[in-house]
Amino acid sequence: MRIISKKALIDFWTKHPNAKTSLEAWHRIVSKSNFYSFIEIKDTFNSVDYTAPYTIFDIGGNNYRLIVSIHYNTQHLYIRQVLTHAQYDKWNKSRK
Repeated sequence: MRIISKKALIDFWTKHPNAKTSLEAWHRIVSKSNFYSFIEIKDTFNSVDYTAPYTIFDIGGNNYRLIVSIHYNTQHLYIRQVLTHAQYDKWNKSRK
């Protein structure tokens, strides 16, 4: 799967160094995989949810949230936001 773009991950872990190892591991797994449905992602990442139109990964033991948009037909994954758990709670409330 092609991830667009890793810069968002780098920017986040520069501000939150504890997130680096987990985000790098996530990137390594996803970039070497082909996922054709949310079910396939769920089989690989137990802590992932789908809230239309986003797929939301729990990263680093539930400390961070990675919000992405996935186009399964083209195998492109777009990183929309990387948030701390507290930032995610605010973001999620604002969507309702």
